[in-house]
Amino acid sequence: MPHPSPFSLCVFCGSSHGQDPQFAALAYDVGREIARRNWRLVYGGGKVGLMGIIADAALEAGAEVIGVIPRFLYEWEVGHDGLTRLEIVDSLGERKRRMGELSDAYLSLPGGIGTLDEMFEALSWTQVRVESKPNGLLNRAGYFDGLLAFLGRATSDGFMKPEHRDLLAVDTEPAALLDQLFSRAAAQNR
Repeated sequence: MPHPSPFSLCVFCGSSHGQDPQFAALAYDVGREIARRNWRLVYGGGKVGLMGIIADAALEAGAEVIGVIPRFLYEWEVGHDGLTRLEIVDSLGERKRRMGELSDAYLSLPGGIGTLDEMFEALSWTQVRVESKPNGLLNRAGYFDGLLAFLGRATSDGFMKPEHRDLLAVDTEPAALLDQLFSRAAAQNR
């Protein structure tokens, strides 16, 4: 469902910083770029790892930031109480559903199992036409090269249709990928 301005971007990313400092720098840059565009950031509501970096960068630059976090994670003291709005939900499934409702597009940064779970569920929602929202993957420093090779293999071996593989936009630079996601969302909403 389209949202009134501003454009809402849901970002999936790690709850840790990772070992390479360029991933933290990437999260910071994405948060600032979202704010520069006067967009709204929707994310998992954590104050730790890349999640905390992107939220803080967007907030510092003046963006509206909405977090959605399951109660059990909030109670583990990882919830970010300094957001524009923090929604506490009952489960991880409800978190994903709610973030989708609040967003016009999805973007994934480096992360682990949780990040991939969120990215693939959002991508599958578009594949099976539950919704029609663009999905992007920021592949900085080759972090997702193995995953992209797998998707290529799944496509060439006939387990994934080429048009479904093409649902995932990939770039190494935040500004270029955000432009792509916005353009795809505009085209889908015509």
